[in-house]
Order: sequence, then C-alpha cells, then structure tokens
Amino acid sequence: MKATKISYYITTGIISAMMVYIAFETLTKPEVKASMAHLGFPDYFRIELGITKLIGAVLLWLPVRLLKETAYIGFAIMFVSASIAHYAVGDPADKVIAGIVFLAILIASYVSHYKLQNN
Repeated sequence: MKATKISYYITTGIISAMMVYIAFETLTKPEVKASMAHLGFPDYFRIELGITKLIGAVLLWLPVRLLKETAYIGFAIMFVSASIAHYAVGDPADKVIAGIVFLAILIASYVSHYKLQNN
C-alpha cells in the first residue's frame, strides 16, 4: 500500500508539473506557436491546449472522481494525438516517442490511483 501511494504521488506529480510547465510554454513562447503551425494546427488551438493543460493539472489532484478521470482521459488523448501529429509530419523519433513515454507515466498514475481507491 505504501509503495502504491508513493507511486501515485510521484507519477501524478510528474504529469502535473510537466503539464503546468508545458502550458506556460504553450501560451508564451513563440517557438511553440511555430511548432503548432508546423504540425498544421491553428493558433487558437495552441491557446486552448495551454489552458486545458493547466485545468487538467489541477483536476488530477481533486478528490472528485468524475473530474479526475476526465483529466486522465483528456491527457491520454492529448499524448496519443501529439505522437500521431509528430509522426504524420515526419518529425524525429524522439518527438514521437515523448508522447508515448508520458502516456506510460500517466497510466502508472491512473493504475496506482485505482489501486488506492479499491483497497
């Protein structure tokens, strides 16, 4: 039980911290704006993603099951979509794999949360 709790806090902390950091980059850095254009996304989508990442990072910590699971689902879709988008435009493998790595961390967070709730 203690290992599960540690796993939950570490993996959820990594996802939350990463999402907050990337959200601020998404909203403020011109390089991200150029990257989103490279992927074929309109600029308003960049702003939506940045705001959504901030909201999701908060929702992961709330004790409301529906909100927490919505954040997990949203992040999972976002990570898979990011990998697909990078693959579709021929970006290097590290950009494609990054989404899959963060998806694995997200899954570890979800599984450890599930175990904590059902014990």
